[in-house]
Parts: sequence; structure tokens; C-alpha cells
Amino acid sequence: MDILAATAAIDWVWWGQVGFIGYFVLLNGGYLALNLLSMISLRRYMRQRAELGEDAPYLGVEPAVSVLVPAYNEAATIRTSVLSLLQLQYPEFEVVVVNDGSRDETLAVLIEAFELVPYPEPLRRTVPHQEVRGGYRSRRYANLKVLDKANGGKADALNAGINAARHGLFCAVDADSILQRDSLLRVVQPFLEDERTVAAGGTVRIANGSKVRGGFLLEAGLPTSLLARFQIVEYLRAFLFGRLGWSPMNAVLIISGAFGLFDRERVMAVGGYSTSTVGEDMELVVRLHRYHRERRLPYRIRYLPDPICWTEAPEDLGTLGRQRSRWQRGLAESLSRHARLATGPRGGAPGHLAWPFMTLFEWLGPLVEVSGYLFMIVGFSLGIISPLALTVFLLVAIGMGILLSVNGLLLETLSFRVYQRRRDMLRLFLVAILENVGYRQLNTLWRCRGLWQWFARRKHQWGAMKRSGQWGNE
Repeated sequence: MDILAATAAIDWVWWGQVGFIGYFVLLNGGYLALNLLSMISLRRYMRQRAELGEDAPYLGVEPAVSVLVPAYNEAATIRTSVLSLLQLQYPEFEVVVVNDGSRDETLAVLIEAFELVPYPEPLRRTVPHQEVRGGYRSRRYANLKVLDKANGGKADALNAGINAARHGLFCAVDADSILQRDSLLRVVQPFLEDERTVAAGGTVRIANGSKVRGGFLLEAGLPTSLLARFQIVEYLRAFLFGRLGWSPMNAVLIISGAFGLFDRERVMAVGGYSTSTVGEDMELVVRLHRYHRERRLPYRIRYLPDPICWTEAPEDLGTLGRQRSRWQRGLAESLSRHARLATGPRGGAPGHLAWPFMTLFEWLGPLVEVSGYLFMIVGFSLGIISPLALTVFLLVAIGMGILLSVNGLLLETLSFRVYQRRRDMLRLFLVAILENVGYRQLNTLWRCRGLWQWFARRKHQWGAMKRSGQWGNE
């Protein structure tokens, strides 16, 4: 019996090593495949952009857009954010700010900065939301209006904005973000090129350390905070070869809540934003996929790399950890709610490729990664995992992760070169290496916490973040 037990233990350890090493090979190999698709797509996109020229986006036939800005306790940055939106390079648009029961001076800052006066706002209750307590118009800007409503969360505020919007397309923008002047012109292009387009998203970048004045980013720079620099590399990897790789297959499952353009009628047809999830941005996109595929309706959901939205990233561990836990919980909610997208016969690339990929490597990935690290490190400490096996595991788990991060920076270097100074790029390449040792593992633990919160069905709420207030002082 002792021999049988020992043999079984050895087999268990061997299969554990093979399983965890194999998982990380599949994980990083899958992202390398996306990276290859992204390089092909980006090369084609940059060639088209060069052929059309820098002024090509402005055609004079762009449809009118309603820019929706949900705001909760954003007094530090709301003035600069709204000012940047009002100066967008676009033929016809309106800005609708929805104050979602803020407890700070958000509404007072808006009233003073933009000379708001009470104005009765008739709302079509097409999608549900909490009570709107009042509406305001600006004396200075004819295309700015503000809704003041009872607190209901970001999704609820966006639904109120959808009801108040006058135009057929709406752009959801976070109140702590600023857009480049041509971003709206660029993100609307898929709607002009293909009438089947129902949603399009752009790239979100980290503005910490950059020069901002008058509501616009004048020069991209690096923050002094190492934590914020880690996020720069992380965002580049997520957008430039994560979403860009899925876009040609019409399988983009996430359009960032910080910057996305949608067909208003299609969004209302699926019921607007869900107020019962913390990941309302992803849940809406997955629901749009499922709605159109189950009804066999032609549609396209696109990601574009150059419409840029700049956002302030958290620079303290507590805020960043809560943000990542919230994102992971939203991911789990979105994927679990729409599992039929994957199991149904009409799932297509979103259901039969993107959903399993996101489930295996993003939804369940944190649990597998933590288990793998514990299994290999504890096993090595006990002498049942060989040094060779541990080395192979670390090379696959960490070494290939470094390769992915560096590739994300290479895509940036070969395309838009937002960071012009060579020393900034060299620093980011160093950060791309350091990010995989410590920061990535900490992020995995935060994501595991998010999975626990999803499993325990913890009450969801607005994600509060400490603001530096720097933008508001520019």
C-alpha cells in the first residue's frame, strides 16, 4: 500500500507540473497569436491612414453625436473634462453630463464653471433609471446640458443620458477622462464605412505625468509613480494587441466604459445598460453580440487603435486593488450571464472563440495562476519539485509574460509613438520587464478577490478613486 500511495503521489505531482506549465504555455501562446493578428491589423490600419492623410477623418457628413458623461464625486476633474469635450473637432454634437447624486461639489462646480441655469428637460423613459431631480442648460455653450438625478450607479446614469440624448449615436465618456480633439472624428469612421456597425471603441491611455492645459493633453509624459508606469504598459498590452487582435473577427467583447461610441437605437433595443453589474460596459457589448447573433441580424463591433482617451490612473495600492477586483467581478458577471453565446449554434467568433478564451484565461485564469505558483513553489520547498521543473515553469509564466509586455511596447513604437522621448521608451521597456515580477502576481491576487466578491454576490457600487486634482488646476 505504501508503494502504491507513493506511486500515486509521484503521478499526481508529475501531472500537476505538466498541467500548470501547459496552462501557461496555452495562456501566453494564445496572447502571442493575438499579438500576431494585431500586428497584421495595425500595419493595414496604418497604411490606410497614411494613404488618406491626417485630415481624412473630417468628411463633413459625420452623423450627430450625443456625448454622455456620468459623474459621481468628480469635482476635482469635471471642469477640465467637460471643457475638453466642448472643444472637440466634430461637426455637430452635444454634451450631456449626468450628475449621479454626487456627495461632493460636482454639481456646484459645473454650475459655476459653465453658467448653468435650470431648464426643464423632457425625458423619454425608454430605458429605466432613478429619478431625475432637475435639468440645466449652459448660457455659454448651447450644446451642453446637465442632469441632476438620484444616485443609482454609473449604468443608471448612462441610461438617463440615453433617454436625454437627442442624436442617433451616443459616446460614453468617463468624467475623469479627456479626449484628443480628433478622437470623435476617428471613432465614428466605422459607422460611415459600414452601416452594420453598432459599436466602436478607441484606446484608453494613462495621462499621469503628462502636460494638460485647457482641457487638452499637450505632451505625453511618464508619471513619477512606478505603479502608474506599470499601468501604462498594461494598458498598451490590453488595447494594442488584446482588442485589436479580436476586432477583424468581429469578436471584441469589451469596449472600455471610458470611451465608446454606440448606436442608440440598438442599445435601447437590448434594454440599455444593466444596473445589476459592476461591469456594465462589457456586459452591454456581450449582450449586443448575443442579441444580434440570436436574431441573425447583421452587425459589426469594432476597435480602433488611434482614437485616444486619456484617463487618470490610481497611484495607490488600495484604489488600484479595488479597481482591479471590480473589473474582474464585472468580467465574471458578463461571461456567466451570457454563456448561451458560447453554447448556442449561432455564437460565431464571439461565442465560439472569444468567450472560451476569455473564460479560460481571464475569468478562471487568476485561480489557476495562483494555484500554479503555490503548487510549484511549495513543491520545490518540500523537495518534490525539481529545480529544472521550477525553472521551466518560471520561464513560461514570467519569461513569456515579459515577451508579451515588450511586444506591446514594440507595437506602440512601430505605430503611434505617443511617447516621443527615447529615454521615456527605454524606461517603459524596463518597466515591461519589472511588471512581470511582483506587480502581475499582486494583480492576480486582486482579481481573485474580485472572483470571491462575484461568488459571494457582494453589493456593487460606484468605484471611488482618489483624484490628484491636477487637471482641474491646469
